[in-house]
Amino acid sequence: MRRTRLAIASLLPLLAAACAGDASAPTAVRAPLGTEPLAIKYGDLDGNSHPYVGLMVAQDAAGNPLWRCSGTLMSPTVFMTAGHCTEAPAARAEIWFAADVESGIPGNGYPFNGDADGTTFTHPQYDPNAFSRYDLGVVVLNAPVTMGSYGALPSLNVLDQLATARGLKNTSFTAVGYGLQFINPVFTSSERVRMVATPDLVQINGGVVGDYSILLSNNHSTGGTCFGDSGGPNFIGSSDVVGGVTSFAFNGNCAGTGGVYRVDRADDLAFMATFGITP
Repeated sequence: MRRTRLAIASLLPLLAAACAGDASAPTAVRAPLGTEPLAIKYGDLDGNSHPYVGLMVAQDAAGNPLWRCSGTLMSPTVFMTAGHCTEAPAARAEIWFAADVESGIPGNGYPFNGDADGTTFTHPQYDPNAFSRYDLGVVVLNAPVTMGSYGALPSLNVLDQLATARGLKNTSFTAVGYGLQFINPVFTSSERVRMVATPDLVQINGGVVGDYSILLSNNHSTGGTCFGDSGGPNFIGSSDVVGGVTSFAFNGNCAGTGGVYRVDRADDLAFMATFGITP
């Protein structure tokens, strides 16, 4: 069994943000620097299973760190994440690909100098006041990062096809991201360490998600995502195809479900194509 714990003091800024508006409204799950955010809940250490998933720190034009997110290297020079991770005042980002970034601090340069760096770009229709509708961003790296494999884009509207063919409970994902874990039985603390969970599809094309997002399970059996996982990939099944990026939660402890922004819609595939990434 795995469990995640969080100090109450570090929850207060997140709860304040969630309480500022409608309690049912989505809350972005990027992590402010200097907090101990919840991340992959009830998950396992990813190790080297997904080396192309990285930890990103957004910086403003002067190089000041803003917040941290997760994301996926889609090619040697294109890193895909959430739009609310690349939005202004973010102008650039530093990225680390180690499975355990935490144990390398400060020698690895965190949070100022990563394994790679680049310029941030955000979906042209992104609106910070309705961030979950076009929540897609990219970091174009200044120098290529060579990996044995990379993440891949889904085909057009493939999540609709999967949900229809398999049914909700039989449509699973592999969620990957960085954050805080307390793992039984040894109670080792893992912060800024790559974790993995296997949530199931709970909602698609209706309710609060519209036709642009999905809800995935978040419980002891499947695990799930929370603060600190923003922009991280939700791979379809056990593949390297990213069905969506972690986007939002509905409460301060991310109980019940996690929101994922779909990247299989025409506008998202067109946006990624401008960077040379196609299904």
